[in-house]
Amino acid sequence: MLTGKQKRFLRSKANPIQPIFQVGKGGVNSNMIKQIQEALEARELIKISILQNCEEPREEVAQAVAKGAKAELVQVIGNVIILYKESKENKEIILP
Repeated sequence: MLTGKQKRFLRSKANPIQPIFQVGKGGVNSNMIKQIQEALEARELIKISILQNCEEPREEVAQAVAKGAKAELVQVIGNVIILYKESKENKEIILP
């Protein structure tokens, strides 16, 4: 679990990042989860945007993605999810 201070730090790191995944009408599927896991291993911190045609509530989408990718949910703001997962091989972010 991340502390409030760590989440604040990660939010500041995530500010300039553009979303690299989109969740749309199809919702969250296993292929998307696999790709998100690979992206998290490479980058540690990613943003995912939820499109307006997504039928599930954004909180449920955020929980499903975080659980599936075994990542920490940093924040859900508007239609954007911020996820963090410590990389095993490409560790770049040092948490406070």
